[in-house]
Amino acid sequence: MHFVTGRSAADIAASVERAIRTGQVSPGEQLPSVREVAERLGVNRNTVTAAYARLRDAGLVTGNGRQGSRVAGTPSVEIYRTVIPADVRDLASGNVDASLLPDLRPWLAALDLAPGGYEMVEDDPDLVRFATHAFRTDGLPAGRVAVVSGAMDGLERGLRAHLRQGDAIGIEDPGYVSALLLVRSLGLKPVPLSLDDDGVQIEALEAALAAGIRGVVLTPRAQNPTGSCMSAERAAALAAVLDRHPDVVLIEDDHAGAVSGAPPVTAAPAHPGSRPWAIIRSVSKFLGPDLRLAVMTGDAMTIARLQDQQALGPRWVSHIIQRLVMQVWSAPETTGLIERAATSYAARRERLLACLAAEGITGTARSGLHVWVPVQREAEVVQGMLARGWAIQAGEIFRLRSGPGVRIGIAGLAAGEEEAVARALADSMRPGRLLYT
Repeated sequence: MHFVTGRSAADIAASVERAIRTGQVSPGEQLPSVREVAERLGVNRNTVTAAYARLRDAGLVTGNGRQGSRVAGTPSVEIYRTVIPADVRDLASGNVDASLLPDLRPWLAALDLAPGGYEMVEDDPDLVRFATHAFRTDGLPAGRVAVVSGAMDGLERGLRAHLRQGDAIGIEDPGYVSALLLVRSLGLKPVPLSLDDDGVQIEALEAALAAGIRGVVLTPRAQNPTGSCMSAERAAALAAVLDRHPDVVLIEDDHAGAVSGAPPVTAAPAHPGSRPWAIIRSVSKFLGPDLRLAVMTGDAMTIARLQDQQALGPRWVSHIIQRLVMQVWSAPETTGLIERAATSYAARRERLLACLAAEGITGTARSGLHVWVPVQREAEVVQGMLARGWAIQAGEIFRLRSGPGVRIGIAGLAAGEEEAVARALADSMRPGRLLYT
């Protein structure tokens, strides 16, 4: 245990993290007990317990420091990239249906590709105006608008604008794995917020605020992985709770936008300058993931800080991409395509839920591109589905304290396949059931 050094909880945690990151200790390896570390370093056991708690919050170790802690698996985004065999249908990766995206080739052929210089720091004014109008048309507050490189870029910049390492942040449980990994990578302490079909529960938010969170990340619709969406009543109640905490930043990730299958709502303040907030809207789900673009609105301070960060890094999002997004998004034919995509995703969702119910299985999915099914043994169910030709995602990577489950992507389903998936899942959930032939 020579790699464990320091006198404070922060220094002890940092020394263990260095050992993990540099390979001095391996995944699954037992860490020294709290008592052993405290005696060797000459510190209070509570200091070591706090250090181990930081490491658990960061996803670097598992277990309880007093009972024994082990190094977790590789703390990287790689942990949720599932390798799909060639002969298995992919319902695990969470991809979109490419047939419901606009064909970009005609737009690219006609796009003005005149080269610009380093003076092109400002966002494309046409796109900013269009995004502002889109937010306001949806009944959402729209102050200053910024263009960022996708929803996760916007989320990171929004968090960095207000939070610092060690701050606690409320995050949905189960919730989007990339958001959880991002929170941990920033050194923030995730505080789980339980959900129901209408989104984050009021009691959970109030308890997290009482525990001292400095920020909260919410998904207003198409919540990943559960498919929950905030009702207007829940959004208003969450906003009322947050209004009593004007120093807590709210960031909403509206990643699916108009194809989510639910109306837009927000827990942002009625008076935009009364507390910090931001709403992110990505174009990935309805124009294409590879465009890597999202628009973001919020209070003036948050957006100004975000743009200051951006100016010191990439400086701007490619104006070629901005012009392309503006032209495709604003085209009348794209509106029809988005409506068709929303209808198609909703039909697949509802059909799969009905087929699952016919098999005695309860799933949740009021919006979005996924169905969440509570199960007792995630790994067994995932392996059973794989043996039957379907790849689905185990829920462990999405969870903090919530119960086990599996996520099934509906974008990869062809019409009429929902019944086969439900049958395979029912069979996979029966312990010891042999493969049917």
